[in-house]
Amino acid sequence: MAKKVVATLKTGSGKNFTKVIKMVKSDKSGAYSFKSDVVPNEQIKEFFDKK
Repeated sequence: MAKKVVATLKTGSGKNFTKVIKMVKSDKSGAYSFKSDVVPNEQIKEFFDKK
């Protein structure tokens, strides 16, 4: 099944989206956590710019 999903993302409208992962530091404990999301290619810069 995984092969079908990967093949679908490589063709058609799947090329217009990117999975982005951002490392965020907690104000309380100082520990790092990761925030990931699938965003359109045009909104990648806004994802990393917002806090």
